[in-house]
Amino acid sequence: MRGKVSLDLLVKSRLKRWGQRPPGVKPRRGKESWLRGRPSEDETRVSSPFLKIPGSTRLRTLPDGLWLNFGGTFAEPFVDILAIEACSTIQNLLDKRSRFAPSTHSMMCLCPTEWLLAPITPTDPTPRWRTTGVIPHEPFNDVVVPVREMRVLYGLKSDHYKGFARHQLPHAHEFFVPMETLTEENSEENPALRELIARASISANFFSP
Repeated sequence: MRGKVSLDLLVKSRLKRWGQRPPGVKPRRGKESWLRGRPSEDETRVSSPFLKIPGSTRLRTLPDGLWLNFGGTFAEPFVDILAIEACSTIQNLLDKRSRFAPSTHSMMCLCPTEWLLAPITPTDPTPRWRTTGVIPHEPFNDVVVPVREMRVLYGLKSDHYKGFARHQLPHAHEFFVPMETLTEENSEENPALRELIARASISANFFSP
């Protein structure tokens, strides 16, 4: 249990260094507004965005890392997401994959009021809601936005990663990386990891002359 807690803390400490925009992500067509939803700067004081199905008040998906790219209009907002999941066991991987599996129902992202009102970073006092471009005024309630597109990056321990790469087939929205790469010092500067995240960008599906 102690090892799992230590791994969670290590992963979150590394992901906090990735900034408000995932490292290596390519620009999409149209306006962009990236914010890191998880882990937050201070998880003891400010609750963070989470994923849910419409109408659910109990079952929530809380990724280790969650980046939100807001888009759309005031009348029809949406968010594209990049989720990071560190999986210490195969059972943990199977559970987390099931949460992001293709489905006939929608996925929603709930952004708590206190998170939207809080400053982007300790050095930038701009409240998050102002940078989304799709929230017209200061929110007084939680804001729920439909997820248009998602990409998920799974971090696996070395032996699990090798076994999965040899025997399994990822879904189109899934990407995998060894845990050692995800948790290494200055992982956000790793060229190979940045290239992998670039391939996870929606714009990577389009021809670039």
